[in-house]
Amino acid sequence: MKQITILGATGSIGQSTLDILAMHPERYRLFAVTANDSLEKMEALCRRFVPVYAVMSDADSAQRLQQAIADLPTEVLAGEAGLCEVAANEEVDIVVAAIVGAVGLMPTLAAVRAGKRVLLANKESLVMAGALFMEEVSRHGAELLPVDSEHNAIFQCLPPNCIGHGIAGMGVHKVILTGSGGPFRDMSVEAIADVTPAEACAHPNWDMGPKISVDSATMMNKGLEMIEACWLFAVDHADVDILLHRQSIIHSMVSYDDGSVIAQLGNPDMRTPIANALAWPERIHSGVEPLDLLQVSQLDFMVADDKRYPCLALARQAWHRGGDSMAVLNAANEIAVEYFLDGRIRFSEIPSVINDVMERTATGPASDLETIFDADAGARRLARELAQQRA
Repeated sequence: MKQITILGATGSIGQSTLDILAMHPERYRLFAVTANDSLEKMEALCRRFVPVYAVMSDADSAQRLQQAIADLPTEVLAGEAGLCEVAANEEVDIVVAAIVGAVGLMPTLAAVRAGKRVLLANKESLVMAGALFMEEVSRHGAELLPVDSEHNAIFQCLPPNCIGHGIAGMGVHKVILTGSGGPFRDMSVEAIADVTPAEACAHPNWDMGPKISVDSATMMNKGLEMIEACWLFAVDHADVDILLHRQSIIHSMVSYDDGSVIAQLGNPDMRTPIANALAWPERIHSGVEPLDLLQVSQLDFMVADDKRYPCLALARQAWHRGGDSMAVLNAANEIAVEYFLDGRIRFSEIPSVINDVMERTATGPASDLETIFDADAGARRLARELAQQRA
């Protein structure tokens, strides 16, 4: 019986993980769940699974949840300290790191430093602090398995023990990330400028939260995934190609020197990569219907155009600069997306805010967490200032 902590239990990844746990009560026990401020969802979740711990983002939310589930044995904790405690608890075997954004870095690191199997869905951990993060994985003997559908696909297409060890000697020619292109892939660049937050969140293939949905529409998600792939598989950005694939059936591919291309296919449902990482190296039922290739019938691919998706070029630029540039990129993007979702800047201004922040921020070292967080905070302040000028 494996004990599971889910960081970000009320989000789409968390909910998909809970679905799988419910299918396999003989294999998994929910030890802890965390959320930001989704009180009603957390109460329902605690009543269904009765975890040992639940964690809320602040003391007030934690107190209200504790009152709501006073009849349950679940103990409620609060804040970053609570997140780190349930991530590193000695009883926990697997931590699902599904908190969106920079706030997920410290609890994910806590799980790594405790030597857990970490199912990584929080790409910001690697984008912000990739070198440090991978060093900690190696130092503490943690087992890092990617849950993002693209990285999990690459993981399945590469030989075993590929995480953090690089692909040298494996005969790999290219790692190929696929992306749907989001809801505006067929719209003119001029028309995209004035799309609404509701339109940006209406993803054609995936059911995701608002921030991730906007990242998909700008393709910043693919830029962040490129950076994540570089750290996970120890490759350079030039070794990672990005293709638009509107059906979201091929989740990513690996091209080999002998001419072979190995692809991982499946219906667009996050329960597949989650189940793969939970049970690896075994395979378990995920609740996802097998792919019907006759129904799919056609698979299309296109080059991801930097003019339509300028965030892709910004991500490659941040990787090339190195140091804290990737933390700056991530922070500026989070603020720009926040302002767009609030209706204060246009969709087309998201990449321009990010670009201006990067141009006005000197590249510094990413030698420790303090400098990374300082870079993150500075980029957020500047991004707010620049976004406010456009509001």
